Amino acid sequence: MELTITQPDDWHLHLRDGEVLQAVVPHSASSFGRAIVMPNLKPPITSTAAAVAYRESILKALPADSVFSPLMTLYLTDTTSPHEIKLARESGVVIAVKLYPAGATTNSQDGVTDLFGKCLPVLEEMAEQNMPLLVHGEVTDPDVDVFDREKVFIDTILQPLIQRLPQLKVVMEHITTMEAVRFVESCSYGSVAATVTPQHLLLNRNALFQGGLQPHNYCLPVLKREIHRQAIVSAVTSGNKKFFLGTDSAPHEKRRKESPCGCAGIYNAPVAISLYAKVFEEAGALDKLEAFTSFNGPDFYGLPRNTSKIKLTRTPWKVPESFSFSFGDIVPMSAGETLEWQPSSI
Repeated sequence: MELTITQPDDWHLHLRDGEVLQAVVPHSASSFGRAIVMPNLKPPITSTAAAVAYRESILKALPADSVFSPLMTLYLTDTTSPHEIKLARESGVVIAVKLYPAGATTNSQDGVTDLFGKCLPVLEEMAEQNMPLLVHGEVTDPDVDVFDREKVFIDTILQPLIQRLPQLKVVMEHITTMEAVRFVESCSYGSVAATVTPQHLLLNRNALFQGGLQPHNYCLPVLKREIHRQAIVSAVTSGNKKFFLGTDSAPHEKRRKESPCGCAGIYNAPVAISLYAKVFEEAGALDKLEAFTSFNGPDFYGLPRNTSKIKLTRTPWKVPESFSFSFGDIVPMSAGETLEWQPSSI
């Protein structure tokens, strides 16, 4: 009826800025000790100075008693310099650099257009500084089917990158396919890892269309076939240390999600721990939950594990239909559903 685990961390989180930041950061801070914060704001966080300033904004938005620690990232562009990587390492605040192929997802228009042609000196400096590259692993070629973008990225970008710079640490974010699972498993331990979201563990692409178009289940990378979902579940519940928690929680106002051109992103921060517990319980692997949520991530990044604990209690609770704020409503993942596990601090 109860499960006590080390305080989890979120290794892939969107907090936005302004009013949205103020609204959503308490949801992540209530469950996670640390989180790697994505840099795709408007304008993007492309410098160490901007990352430091963004971190201060996050800290100011936290509840008074919170010990939540934001871990910052830089947004890689065609013009990022090796010197900026040195500044990032020296700051003690920026711990990774995020690769968005230009046009791949929300606010990625300033992303990379030619990784090998324009970013190789930066990548070499990152390897020298032991600065991980966090990858949104999709190609943006319009001739590639949207459901194949991850596989093609692995074949044409990621595999050649690892061969060229084997010492570069890479995290393949929010993996969605069996090909991604196999690729990560094939790489040497400590060089390549992957984060996994609750939505890609629990939903397949049918969830986009059942009972009509479901905009609140739309994210990028898009949900895939059931065989891919099963492959990801098998990987994370196997105990393999290369896979760890990254929610990719991405808040958008309800009116923007339900608009004629709805935006991509699933807001799961309030329910993530409960959903991960559901996955591991259904797989008969609750004994492996703590490593996935709390050990594998900090071990890969070379950071200490948290010392605080949280308790998961089997207490059915209903997810709110939405969270209402002054700027609008945000609909969480599993809105209106009853979940079995409820987390609380100890």
